[in-house]
Amino acid sequence: MKNPPEIVLGFDYGTKRIGVAVGQTVTQTARPLTMINAVNGMPQWDDIKKIIAAWHPDAIVVGIPYNMDGSEQPLTQAAKQFAESLKEKYELPVHGIDERLSSVAAKDKVFTDGGYKALKKTQIDSVAAQLILQNWLDQFS
Repeated sequence: MKNPPEIVLGFDYGTKRIGVAVGQTVTQTARPLTMINAVNGMPQWDDIKKIIAAWHPDAIVVGIPYNMDGSEQPLTQAAKQFAESLKEKYELPVHGIDERLSSVAAKDKVFTDGGYKALKKTQIDSVAAQLILQNWLDQFS
């Protein structure tokens, strides 16, 4: 791995959709990239492989959902397992980050930027990934 990481991918894990964002530590910015479908919590690994191959990230960030009181919720362990699978498959550093309220913030951002018609689930997922990754980048600096 480069030291420090330059290109970082962010993932907002869900059992039906996984939002993806890309960012860089040089500019400390992240942007939405795409959304990947999942079936019963299983990601489309071929799609993730293509994204990894296209961007050659130095690190990966995965949002880990918690309840507002900090306790785990049913999706917490699934997101942690997804992060571990990414680490094993791609031999990259994977960082988990608390993602409480990222989907709410993503909906607000998408609505503010594009109005009601912009509120598509595909956009919300990738914007949630962007917010998760931006939060990590802000902490990284």
